[in-house]
Amino acid sequence: MSDGQAFVPDLGPLPPSPSERKRLIALRVAVAFMAIVTLLSAYMHYSRSGARNDAGGPRQYRYEKRVAPNGVVLHTIRTTPDNVSLQAIDSNVTHTPFMGVNGGFFWEGSLLSVAVMDGKPLKGEPGDYGSGWYNTGVNGHLARGTLVWDEASRRFSVQAVTHAGELAVSDKAHYWAQGGVSMKLGEASGWERAMIEEEMPAYDEPRMRTGLVYDRAQNVYMIVTPTRCTAEQFRSAIMDLYGQGDRLVDGVYLDGDGSSQLRSREATLPGDRREVYQMLALKR
Repeated sequence: MSDGQAFVPDLGPLPPSPSERKRLIALRVAVAFMAIVTLLSAYMHYSRSGARNDAGGPRQYRYEKRVAPNGVVLHTIRTTPDNVSLQAIDSNVTHTPFMGVNGGFFWEGSLLSVAVMDGKPLKGEPGDYGSGWYNTGVNGHLARGTLVWDEASRRFSVQAVTHAGELAVSDKAHYWAQGGVSMKLGEASGWERAMIEEEMPAYDEPRMRTGLVYDRAQNVYMIVTPTRCTAEQFRSAIMDLYGQGDRLVDGVYLDGDGSSQLRSREATLPGDRREVYQMLALKR
């Protein structure tokens, strides 16, 4: 100190007054609220669109959206059988990390259609109910159309079986099989009778639908329509758009209506947003 002046220590800035403190707290709450609103808005957009960051996802497929002469809109993923993996899931297809379509029929999480990879059902052991070993109808096991990829022979077939143990394949450890209901694309008549015998649900009612078919070059087509149509209209749309020159060989109907779901880079179809329990997914 000098010249008789008292020493006054530097205590730094004065603390805010009670009114300033309230104003700062209100400002911070407002900023936090806006951040939460922004995050929720982004989340809702994500949920509605089914969007994903697919930068590293599968690319070895061809997607098409086409309208058949009868007005049925078909969304199709075409790929090779080696690029297909059957997956057990418990959500909507559009909410999974996979690209592909819904699989066979189910009830309360139990698989009611054959869903087998290399001799093993997706959810349990051979012979277990609901594991994907059996094709199950209204009153018990039922011989239903099952699309089979035989890796050893490099050939597709559709076989009507009650369980995977009945499948005729070259090597029981190297195949996949997806159960459904026979389409019999090569038959001009008789296909409807077979469909009814295999207990196709709601075949004459307007429903969204899913199918799995193959062509002479052994390409596989995963097909979903959001158009509410009968099984016959869906089959006719597939034949009109993809069956020219006997290109298609055969296929099966899969679970439909609200379960008809698809996810690719180009499109997401959530059905009625229900959970499903099995799908066919692209590997790469």
